[in-house]
Amino acid sequence: MTEPVKRLCRTGYVFPFLCLFATWSVVLSVTHYSVPEEMEEGSVVANLAADLGLEVKTLKSRRMRVDVVANKKYLGINKDTGELYILERVDREFLCPSKTTSHCFLKLDATIENPIRMFNIEVEVTDINDNAPHFRRGTMHLDISESSPVGERFSLNNAADPDVGTNSVKNYHLSASDNFAIEIQTGRDGTKFADLVLKKALDREQQAVHNLILTAVDGGVPTRTGTASIIVRVLDVNDNAPSFDKDQYVVDVMENSPIGSLVIKLNATDLDEGSNSDISYSYSLYTSERTQMMFNLNPENGEIRVKEMINYEDLKLYEMEVIASDKGPTSLSGQCRVTIQVTDMNDNHPEISIKSFQSPVKENVATDTVIAVVSVSDKDSGDNGQVVCSLSDSLPFDLKPSPDGQSYSLITKDYLDKEMSHMYNITITAKDLGSASLSSTKLIQVDVLDVNDNSPLFTESPYTFYVPENNKAGLSIFSVTATDADGGENAVVSYFLNRKSTGSSVTSFLNINEANGEISALKSFDFETLKTFQFQVVATDSGTPSLSSNVTVNVFILDQNDNAPVILYPLSSNGSAEGVEEIPRNVNAGHLVTKVRAYDADIGYNGWLLFSLQEVTDHSLFGLDRYTGQIRTLRSFTETDEAEHKLVILVKDNGNVSLSATATVIVKLVEPKEAFAASDVKSAANDDEGNDVTFYLMITLGAVSVLFIISIIVLIAMQCSKSTDYTSKYLQETNYDGTLCHSIQYRSGDKRYMLVGPRMSIGSTIVPGSHANTLVLPDRRKACEVRHDFCLCLSRYQSY
Repeated sequence: MTEPVKRLCRTGYVFPFLCLFATWSVVLSVTHYSVPEEMEEGSVVANLAADLGLEVKTLKSRRMRVDVVANKKYLGINKDTGELYILERVDREFLCPSKTTSHCFLKLDATIENPIRMFNIEVEVTDINDNAPHFRRGTMHLDISESSPVGERFSLNNAADPDVGTNSVKNYHLSASDNFAIEIQTGRDGTKFADLVLKKALDREQQAVHNLILTAVDGGVPTRTGTASIIVRVLDVNDNAPSFDKDQYVVDVMENSPIGSLVIKLNATDLDEGSNSDISYSYSLYTSERTQMMFNLNPENGEIRVKEMINYEDLKLYEMEVIASDKGPTSLSGQCRVTIQVTDMNDNHPEISIKSFQSPVKENVATDTVIAVVSVSDKDSGDNGQVVCSLSDSLPFDLKPSPDGQSYSLITKDYLDKEMSHMYNITITAKDLGSASLSSTKLIQVDVLDVNDNSPLFTESPYTFYVPENNKAGLSIFSVTATDADGGENAVVSYFLNRKSTGSSVTSFLNINEANGEISALKSFDFETLKTFQFQVVATDSGTPSLSSNVTVNVFILDQNDNAPVILYPLSSNGSAEGVEEIPRNVNAGHLVTKVRAYDADIGYNGWLLFSLQEVTDHSLFGLDRYTGQIRTLRSFTETDEAEHKLVILVKDNGNVSLSATATVIVKLVEPKEAFAASDVKSAANDDEGNDVTFYLMITLGAVSVLFIISIIVLIAMQCSKSTDYTSKYLQETNYDGTLCHSIQYRSGDKRYMLVGPRMSIGSTIVPGSHANTLVLPDRRKACEVRHDFCLCLSRYQSY
């Protein structure tokens, strides 16, 4: 609507219906074009962009397209030039097979977006003379009685030409004949028919058969022709032809009528008698094959019944010519026209098509935003073809109809929320206005595009992992997982090690898979070097801008039995575990010969050492305490006992795969005086050989000896002291594993402590001075440090 007209409408000086007409014309304006059929593919029809007032450079961005309504897509649009061109060869006869109208149209919808606009385009396809007339029957046989009066007409097979207008059949020519001529008739649809007219009485005795050539000529330039042979046999004497009650019958029939239902019963009479008055009914050559396929004519009684299912949408009107022929020697016939009009029923569901669709949409999209353009149609007529559309009330969408009622815009009527629903299934219901209403539905899925408003969230915080030592470098040891409530790229999580946080030196030998959070160690862990460490992992999503979160990971290294026991004593000057002990012969049973001392770098059961005699010269002389490594005499020596004995001691840990070491002790029996002398000599020899012992071994032996002495003093003090200021009392003995451990709880002043050590034989007590150990508590998570067969439990049991 132009601006002056808008101002006149606002002032009220113009009739309201003129304003409505101006608005309606803008919305429903139709652009007309005309093209001849059979144009080459790629031929330009018109510059559609220029005709519609559109800028060519915006056609691609506005996604302009052309949809052909109810036909194949014969035309296309060049988005670079805006030209409408032939996409596929157009055959007018195929496109518009019905010849009831001389006009043939291609109806198109041109659609552009941003904003969405639709234009109606009609392209008329004009006919060219590309088809020649042809007769359905190349030879027509006619039986004509010699008594036929001059001027009698005989129906001939008409020629058919798919072309229309001047290109269709315009005239017929008959070959030279003294007895026959033709007369041209025009049907209701403009079709030309030729009747054979008797212009001179026949004489069978002069000529029994007349051979004629009928030529059909169309009106094209240049003209095209078709021919057919007419063979006329001259019969004798039956001079009365059947006649119908009416020359023209008009009857209505409902579409979808049951097959076999009666349409009309025709009645023809013949004044002759006998066989000359017996009548049979048949379709004339003017009746189309399609009509004959749809309706059945009973040749005996003239009943016309439904033969195939009738569809109003296929054809609304059927015309036929029925011939009534008698059965005389020379058959005579009469004819009538029957017009069958099909009454429409509401038997077609509405059709819904999506012309434009936008998905996904952001959850913060504005209201009244067009999501899709929906087109509706119904093949029925009248109220049966009127369609209305609706949506469910619970959805945040609405349908806005176009002024012509043939399309709807799907718009947002409320804000979308991706957290409540990431996707909407919208069902559009189209319902016609027929008396028995029919409906159709169309499902549209609108995906909601999320904004990045959620940070990744780890499944645990913090993470705690236990890794055995001696792991293979480069393999995955554990993994972390984070999820993001957002969708799409916003939910794709990448993992990184926070190397700037505390413990960055630890992360230097760790690596993380950015895609799945698997963490691998670049080196093997050694429990004896590193027992626990901590680091942080950062999870970052792929949104713009990205969001992240971090989590603390605590790692505990689990000890493995990877260290064999080390013999600390005896240790000879050459480094071998071999020593010589001299004892007097007069010692009693239970005399301490020596003590084998060993150390294992592992902890827990892996570092718990047991001693056993692997080789001994006399089993009755010496005994070995399996827990302490002490070698004692079992009886007094006799004169017959040998002066030198060799003992091989096996030291073995308690790991699943036990590791061991051996020590050799040579025991020499000497006389008491010699023993003292030997002791002095041995001390001197030891002083001379002291320089050969490593500095590390001296420190180790000294520390072990000091700890051993301190432990004995503490135990003796706890058991013997009766002082009121420092009272000790054994509370209970606890067996943690059933076989190997026990503990003694005691009170010192106002505090309580626990001593934990290996279980001895029945009746024995804790003997300090052994190796380091670890007691694993029942929940297998916390442990106490055990040093020299006893420990101060500072974790789970410090309340004692």
